[in-house]
Amino acid sequence: MSTRMTISDIARLAGVSKATVSRVLNHKPDVDPVTRERILRIMEEHNFVPSVAASGLAGGKGHLIGVLVPALTWPLIPDIMRGIAEVVEETSYELVLYSIKTSNHERDRSDVINRILANRLIVGLLAIFPGQSARYLPALQRQGLPVVLLDDQGLPPEQIPWITADNRAGAYAATRHLLELGHRRIAHIQGPLKYQVSRERFQGYCDALQDYGIAPDPSLILQGDFMPPGGRACACQFFAMPERSRPTAIFAASDLMAYGVMGAAEEFGLRIPDDVSLVGFDDIASSGHMRPPLTTVRQPLSEMGRCALELLLSLLEAPDHSSSALLRASPLLARFAGSSQPQAPAATTATIESAQPVRLRLPTHLVVRATTAPPACYARL
Repeated sequence: MSTRMTISDIARLAGVSKATVSRVLNHKPDVDPVTRERILRIMEEHNFVPSVAASGLAGGKGHLIGVLVPALTWPLIPDIMRGIAEVVEETSYELVLYSIKTSNHERDRSDVINRILANRLIVGLLAIFPGQSARYLPALQRQGLPVVLLDDQGLPPEQIPWITADNRAGAYAATRHLLELGHRRIAHIQGPLKYQVSRERFQGYCDALQDYGIAPDPSLILQGDFMPPGGRACACQFFAMPERSRPTAIFAASDLMAYGVMGAAEEFGLRIPDDVSLVGFDDIASSGHMRPPLTTVRQPLSEMGRCALELLLSLLEAPDHSSSALLRASPLLARFAGSSQPQAPAATTATIESAQPVRLRLPTHLVVRATTAPPACYARL
């Protein structure tokens, strides 16, 4: 099998530099017509298919931005990628996706980072929910590759710009909504506590209860796994409690776990919201189409994708990487940043932390649908 031709091979055969070949590939006018014709003829003779990355690098500037994602089946990824696509299509950049396999995570994380370092195809990296692989990102940054982290699973490594949703405020709003309806026995199904997002949503739940003078009841707090089976298992434990001890409402830390609660309620012959109210978190696309439609906390997923890519573009273009310079370079980031001061748990505008580099929390929004109502029997409270 013949070796695939490269820009270097074409340049050697044509007797020109790689930069000249790149200018021909990019339809630049400043190439002698005879030279252009010779290069095009050699490409045709050798069935040369240009690499977007190679042509950009040969010209002195890359046009590929890497996006590191978990499994593409994650329900949050499509909305985030839509926001990223809306920004990138207005630029000259192209995207390269790096996906971490669902099996053998640890090895694949390090392999992906090593591949990025070895290939040098991209000029910047946007890492989306990288989990434990976040600890590898400073190595990329030390090699001169700008990195932006979009994550809620852990605290970001130092010096890595970071964008997330205000999980604590969203959980506070969800719990307060149930309290305002009259519920007092409100259960919470946590996500895995190894994730920062789970701890933040639990803290928002506790904040709201405490504001109403209610101490969190350990019997009403169980840990799930963000997936429907985990939500169902936890809900079954709640529904198996004596009626007077049973929660009248459940706040699940993800929509998928809330779906599991719905299944458990049907199994126990309970009606939502007549017998138990339910709130989820995320507002993934299917939540508005459940029966009944799910009350949930909407993460600004598309906006997070747009802001993350805007921030990465600002890092690529702005020589001064301070927070203030980056915000000046990106009107979108400046609009979402709002105040530079930390805000109360119920805040509805984005905050940017004062620490360097940029660390931006975008506001969440409670979406009230049909799974919440006042408790059916106050005698239970």
